[in-house]
Amino acid sequence: MKLYEKLADEIGEAVRRGVFAAGERIPSVRQASQQHGVSIKTVLHAYALLEGRGLIETRPQSGYFVRERAVPKAVHGGRTAKPATPAAEVDVSRLVLSTLRSIRAHDAVPFGSPYPDPTLFPWRRINQYANAIARRHSSWNLIDDLPPGNPELIRQIARRYAENGVPVDPSEIIVTLGATEAINLSLQAVAKPGDTVVVESPTYYAMLHAIERLGMRAIAVATHPAEGIDLDVLAQIIGKQKIAACMVMPNFQNPLGFQMPDERKRRLVELLSEHDIPVIENDVYQELYFGETRPTTLKNFDMKGLVLHCGSFSKSLTASYRIGWAMPGRYRAQVEKLKFLNTLTTPSVPQVAVADYLRQDGYDRHLRHVRRFYRQQARLMSAMVQRFFPPDTRISTPQGGYVLWVELSPRVDSMRLYRAALAQGITVGPGYMFSMRNDFRHFIRLNYSYPWTAQSEAALKTLGGLVATMA
Repeated sequence: MKLYEKLADEIGEAVRRGVFAAGERIPSVRQASQQHGVSIKTVLHAYALLEGRGLIETRPQSGYFVRERAVPKAVHGGRTAKPATPAAEVDVSRLVLSTLRSIRAHDAVPFGSPYPDPTLFPWRRINQYANAIARRHSSWNLIDDLPPGNPELIRQIARRYAENGVPVDPSEIIVTLGATEAINLSLQAVAKPGDTVVVESPTYYAMLHAIERLGMRAIAVATHPAEGIDLDVLAQIIGKQKIAACMVMPNFQNPLGFQMPDERKRRLVELLSEHDIPVIENDVYQELYFGETRPTTLKNFDMKGLVLHCGSFSKSLTASYRIGWAMPGRYRAQVEKLKFLNTLTTPSVPQVAVADYLRQDGYDRHLRHVRRFYRQQARLMSAMVQRFFPPDTRISTPQGGYVLWVELSPRVDSMRLYRAALAQGITVGPGYMFSMRNDFRHFIRLNYSYPWTAQSEAALKTLGGLVATMA
């Protein structure tokens, strides 16, 4: 193989892997010459070969760019002939627990994991803060742990919102044991056993767990893969029956990954406000956006205190300390009381350690690195699914976060695929986990937060082969 052919193959593989995205400029001839240690003439020959293969194109006085390819078919977000799934008892906990245990027990390729890769987090630095705090204080006064939480941590959380255009009263913030507790406390504050709660379809299973645990009933509303919950259908449901609350993920929804447009966020809040219905906003992925600016929240449009906003550092900074918070609006007093009754306190050392990190270290620098990595990983995983899976496969287009929603042929049962993949040392998130019924039996969720390796590529190729045999 000639040198320019080898160079062309290397760059072509990078394009196919998504390292260089469609429409993105690749290194100039001079840059490529320096990077690869070859002559300019060799680079020109390689680029000419890539142009001939249809992978790149020349733009006069601009350079070389990756050619735009056919846009992948958009994933089906759950919109069916029926506008909404009737209210039903929810029982997905056993399936979710079994899936999580299988990931740990089999040490499998973690495509099915709901958690981000912990190696991306500055956990050593945060542990240093925690150890220093523990050495300074041999004992803690229990009163320091009581709700709403550590004052400095609350101030740092409020400051981040203020810096991103969300004016927050620090006195509204209640520190919790991760976002899961914030969601559970918020739901408990606005609804009672037997009440009906609206959720998205598909929806993150933690929402269903909260409803199930509290003895409530869920009604699922079809959710568009780019625009979010169907507002027209939601309005019809509100007009026909009593709804205690609504639970949504407007930003980088798990599993669809969309960012709800601002106008639709405003319309959702206005619709619910007209009927005095509270909405629990799960915004745990708020910092993991792929765009230039942090997205707005439902809280931005809340004029009546009906938005119970829930956040967490577990997806962006440290999962081991489980530090979350709730901003419950008019329900603040109820949530604070429930926090005290349910778990009494949130441990002080983790709160102070995270507060110290936020005040003294480069959280924004860390986030910029994580966002770049996830953005590239999303492109790579999407490209690999298109490469290794059958042609009729449809995928989501994540705007943030670290999960990809994949629609397979209707002939593929995701639980059967889950078991077959597990036998090969691979995990996936079967679509059954994301609804109350079998609405997404031929869907899977894939995690792309872990570094791409030869093992993960081989695993995805194997997974695609299993799908092909079942289709």
